[in-house]
Amino acid sequence: MANKFNEDIILDKLKKYIDFTYEQHYGKGKIQTTEVTFDAGHGESFCIGNILKYAQTFDKEEGKNEADLYNSIHYAIMRLGQMDKEENEKLKEFKENMKEGAEAW
Repeated sequence: MANKFNEDIILDKLKKYIDFTYEQHYGKGKIQTTEVTFDAGHGESFCIGNILKYAQTFDKEEGKNEADLYNSIHYAIMRLGQMDKEENEKLKEFKENMKEGAEAW
């Protein structure tokens, strides 16, 4: 099926943009601020706040700056990634508990 809004091209540009951010300030240290924020239990709010911030600055500070949209999407992807990680941890814990329960029988 054809992408009517160039989604395939935009997704490729988004991947390159995210990779570029890791070459810049995000990737300089061993741990990102976002990781620390998630570990402190504030990651969801942090990501949602940044999604809103970048969505609201689009078309304001520097005109229609596509970097604002890419930043907003990047924070959404980070939140989705954390949700996936949390779900996998829950599933792993569930399987371990099931195994322990079966061994107890």
